[in-house]
Amino acid sequence: MSAWNRDSIVLIFKVHSSAVGYLVIATRKDERASSMMNPKNTISQIKRLIGRQFSDPELQRDLKALPFSVTEGPDGYPLIHARYLGEMRTFSPTQVLGMVFSDLKTIAEKNLNAVVVDCCIGIPIYFTDLQRRAVMDAATIAGLHPLHLIHETTATALAYGIYKTDLPENDQLNVAFVDVGHASLQVCIAGFKKGQLKILAHSFDRNLGGRDFDEALFQHFAAKFKEEYKIDVFQNARACIRLRAACEKLKKVLSANPEAPLNIECLMDEKDVRGFIKRDEFEQISIPILERVKKPLEKALAEAGLTTEDIHSVEVVGSSSRVPAIMRILTEFFGKEPRRTMNASECVAKGSALQCAILSPTFKVREFKVNESFPFSIALSWKGPAPDAQNGASENHQSTIVFPKGNPIPSVKALTFYRSGTFTIDVQYADVSELQEPAKISTYTIGPFQSTKGERDKLKVKVRLSLHGIVSVESATLLEEEEVEVPGVKETAKEPTKMETDEASADAPPPTTSETDVNMQDAKGSASGAENGVPESGDKPVQMETDAKVEAPKKKVKKTSVPVTEIVYGAMAAADVQKAVEKEFEMALQDRVMEETKDKKNAVESYVYDMRNKLSDKYQEFVTDSEREQFIAKLQEVEDWLYEDGEDETKGVYIAKLEELKKQGDPIEQRYKESTERGPIIDQFIYCINSYREAAMSSDPKFDHIDLAEKQKVLNECVESEAWFREKKQQQDALPKYANPVLLSADVRKKAEALDRVCRPIMTKPKPAKAATPETPSPQGGEQQPQGAESPNATEGASGGSEVPPAAEPMETDKSETLPRAS
Repeated sequence: MSAWNRDSIVLIFKVHSSAVGYLVIATRKDERASSMMNPKNTISQIKRLIGRQFSDPELQRDLKALPFSVTEGPDGYPLIHARYLGEMRTFSPTQVLGMVFSDLKTIAEKNLNAVVVDCCIGIPIYFTDLQRRAVMDAATIAGLHPLHLIHETTATALAYGIYKTDLPENDQLNVAFVDVGHASLQVCIAGFKKGQLKILAHSFDRNLGGRDFDEALFQHFAAKFKEEYKIDVFQNARACIRLRAACEKLKKVLSANPEAPLNIECLMDEKDVRGFIKRDEFEQISIPILERVKKPLEKALAEAGLTTEDIHSVEVVGSSSRVPAIMRILTEFFGKEPRRTMNASECVAKGSALQCAILSPTFKVREFKVNESFPFSIALSWKGPAPDAQNGASENHQSTIVFPKGNPIPSVKALTFYRSGTFTIDVQYADVSELQEPAKISTYTIGPFQSTKGERDKLKVKVRLSLHGIVSVESATLLEEEEVEVPGVKETAKEPTKMETDEASADAPPPTTSETDVNMQDAKGSASGAENGVPESGDKPVQMETDAKVEAPKKKVKKTSVPVTEIVYGAMAAADVQKAVEKEFEMALQDRVMEETKDKKNAVESYVYDMRNKLSDKYQEFVTDSEREQFIAKLQEVEDWLYEDGEDETKGVYIAKLEELKKQGDPIEQRYKESTERGPIIDQFIYCINSYREAAMSSDPKFDHIDLAEKQKVLNECVESEAWFREKKQQQDALPKYANPVLLSADVRKKAEALDRVCRPIMTKPKPAKAATPETPSPQGGEQQPQGAESPNATEGASGGSEVPPAAEPMETDKSETLPRAS
């Protein structure tokens, strides 16, 4: 969705995407002008709205600074109101983000000249499970397939480390990355070794960024102008936007200068305003913001188990990291000067592109392993029968942390439950103090299933933390033991046999993801054991040596898949996603129609201006005075129509209007074009005639083998062509330039081609071969070349060759590529 399409709905959203190359779109076309001219229809800050409830206090604070309308939807999540095709419509933040991705996809495909499907999207580390799912849904709406939702700080670390050639082999190099963006502060500590990086800790403040400094300046000057100029900018949305934009520029000036002025013409009520502020005063009003910078730094160090002495260097990125006060805080905290070796605005996109290339089989990238960690603790809870069920006690709740904070991504863990019927599992955050989100993420219903023994059955439940940081119950399996009779075998030799075992082989390769086998006993209500890195029991056949003497019955584990039903709180249903996909396709089609309509309208406007200028310039001699005046009047009429009744017409109307104008303009253009092109083509035609005539009349021995009758035919063709040209030339010279020509360039070309078709085969006829003499052996014992035989690679001149030497090829010319070569 762009500023010039979809009825001037504008999107301002910073997104990092990758497909083959990397692409960064920070704003739509002329963001400032669009937002100031059409503030209530300019959508921005989508990343702050997506996947959050309307009642969220943080969201409510964000909405106060947004000029467009946002209301609560029936599901408790925000709905954005925007005018589309002349009427007000509502869009969910996920739909709007899908529009952004769709626009990104279109731009990438135009630049790459290839279809783009796979991508890597950078997201903040504080995105919740619901927000991550919303980004995935938005990508689906746009027709994209994300290979990885990568944390922005991880992408920055990847872009930093993959080009380092001096990373240590054994000792870990610890680097702190501080990203101070528009609306949030993110801190990441990464450990680097040769060919790999490991994320040691994450921390963030999702409400501390450059916009907070802008807001501090905005509040300062809004109060000042209310006192000095008696104007309240809060009463005018456009005035608020202009003042915020001016404060943002002022902040940038203060980053490099000790003081800066603020001047805005006609801010409100036809009043010009002026202000002035020093950097010291700016930092004084920003103290509440600056005091919050240290907390994420301290938390990241504590979670990584490091001190400031263990940090080798500090890399600062983000557009708001240029504030001098922030740099001073970072220097004091780490005891070293922060570095700016990376592009502050493109590092996330670059890292995302590299990750996309690493995951894609198409591109060859330097081997570099990324060990990501999850920033939150995820717990599973379920209901179990109470010990004192006879007294009517209610069901008790049991839970365990399955993915602790810092757990590797991706990861799979297997849990064992003993149940006699359908049961449910809740996935929730173990600690919501940082997120301020509802604890419950999703609920999974496992069942129904039937037991053959009529008692509590053993079930293995797999829980996956995906590469995108999304938690889900992947599968459930019913395990039943059955006795199987094995016929006796008398042989004593040992033979390798493939068996399913409940123990992982010590020699088996390590799994790519972490798995835990947890036994969930109802009576105990807690995990009886957990072991990271051990595959689920019985997943892989392990080759073992067995002694085949035993004749006793064996037990075999029967595995039955159990249905799993998912409910994700706040997520779009699959049917709603499909509807959004269809709606996006419809709107994208409408975009293309509007773009084509706009192009046709511009073509009419351009033709009017261009033709009017040419009629009084280079077309002046090719049109009569009356015809010129009539045509100029028609052009003026169409111009007036464009800015009045034709302002908003359909594509077909503009096409018809342009064709109507061209009916008058094309003959004029044709006369001018013929006048400029005719001369060189005539010169080539005359040269062709003279060349064939000279060849036919030549006494050169190389043409002796051509019959006189054929030579006469060539001469007759030359005379006929010359006579045709002379007649047409006389008629053309008698006509004024404003008359339609009778000697056309196309006719001259056709006549030249016809002449060449007749004359070329005659004048280039090869000489007949001479009679061959018997072969005689050479003195050296080899075969001797027969006398009189033609050499395949040699050309003969006066000695009897059939090819025409360059001097006898007057009809061959390089003057024009439009005439055929007579070679």
